[in-house]
Amino acid sequence: MAAARASKGPRGPRFSRASTRSGAGRDRVRRAGRSAGRALHRPVTGAARGVRRATHAHGAGETGLGKLIELHAVNSAGDMLITVALASTVFFSVPTDQARGRVALYLAVTMAPFALLAPVVGPLLDRVPHGRRAAMAAAMLARALLALTMSGAVATGGLELYPAALGVLVASKAYGVVRSAVVPRLLPPRISLVKANSRVTLAGLLTTAVAAPLGAGLHLIGPMWPLFGAFLVFCGGTFLSFTLPHTVDSAKGEARARLASGGAGRRPGLRTVGPSVLHGLQANATLRALSGLLTFFLAFLLREHPLDGLGAATSLGLVAVAAGGGNALGTAVGAWLKARGPERIVAGVLGVALAAAVAAAVGYEPLSLVVVPVAAACAGLCQALGKLSLDAMIQRDVPETVRTSAFARSETVLQLSWVVGGAIGIALPLSGEVGMVVAAALVTLGALVSVRGLLGAARRGGRARARVR
Repeated sequence: MAAARASKGPRGPRFSRASTRSGAGRDRVRRAGRSAGRALHRPVTGAARGVRRATHAHGAGETGLGKLIELHAVNSAGDMLITVALASTVFFSVPTDQARGRVALYLAVTMAPFALLAPVVGPLLDRVPHGRRAAMAAAMLARALLALTMSGAVATGGLELYPAALGVLVASKAYGVVRSAVVPRLLPPRISLVKANSRVTLAGLLTTAVAAPLGAGLHLIGPMWPLFGAFLVFCGGTFLSFTLPHTVDSAKGEARARLASGGAGRRPGLRTVGPSVLHGLQANATLRALSGLLTFFLAFLLREHPLDGLGAATSLGLVAVAAGGGNALGTAVGAWLKARGPERIVAGVLGVALAAAVAAAVGYEPLSLVVVPVAAACAGLCQALGKLSLDAMIQRDVPETVRTSAFARSETVLQLSWVVGGAIGIALPLSGEVGMVVAAALVTLGALVSVRGLLGAARRGGRARARVR
């Protein structure tokens, strides 16, 4: 017994010391894990708090505009993931030597969503002003389900890919129309409509920039993975749509109005929405046509005649980056702009676009490496600021009862203008001077039609004459 105790005696303390050391080691591992978790958690939570402060600044958090900004960011991320998924399929694959007729067919296809948007979707949403959150959620859910449908066909190019992709375009445009229509319901007193629209759009551009490389990374795993990501993003957007404040679905305090249209019971058209909206739409149609012309004309021109000292791919990339940068800059300028007169903004950007087009036409031959990217950047900047200002005029001047239809019709007109500009760009001979002269002539025509009316409307206050009943 003594021998047994003697043999056990020394072993007990050894086991106790070993277990103590083991417990201390586990504690150190746990502390290190908690420290690492905090180190990784703080940047994420800090970034989230920073984003929340930015989206909820200047009263946007109290009115609910901040939540709409976040919802639009989610929407843009989902759309970008779908774009990345489709970019590698036969839906968007265009060989270098493709005939111009095939590109013209693509332009015609882009009009398909708007064939439903203006005559069907807009008036339908006007009839359900109390269901705007449900309408945005439905647009999100539809794209989530369509993303799943396309995931099975994206690798093989099955026939279901085409109607599903067009369905995504329709749902995306329907969401955009409703989103634009509800901004006035959430507008804080300290933010102008132009600034509110630009903050919403800027949030979408930022998340698009994040989602593009994420989608590319998912595509490396498999061509359907960006669509799986889009499915999750749009499911989240469906939920976020219902977190918007009930003000979105409330018409409390809003008078039922009818624009003076010359006939009792007639629904107003674009010619009856007041001088600001009408001339603003004319100017924006010009800017959108300029964008379409430059997009397709330069795509063909730079493939055959690259900019000085650059290859075709580099030339196209430089112009695309310039146009995208100009668009982002225009949105950012709108977010910080103090002016509350959208008519003057539209007239100003039309003048900038005209000056850039004339400079490109005059200096193309000796300075094409400079004037072409500058013209593309100015076109992007002017289009972004012009569209933000047009949205502000529609939100300000068009009565609630027909506002969604007005947005749907304006989007259709702008898309048609882009298609017409693209068709002109396809038909032009591949001469840089000729293309820029035509672009300058196009903007000159738009300025002659719209600038005088815009400035006159700005002097009169720009309000549409409406009768309240």
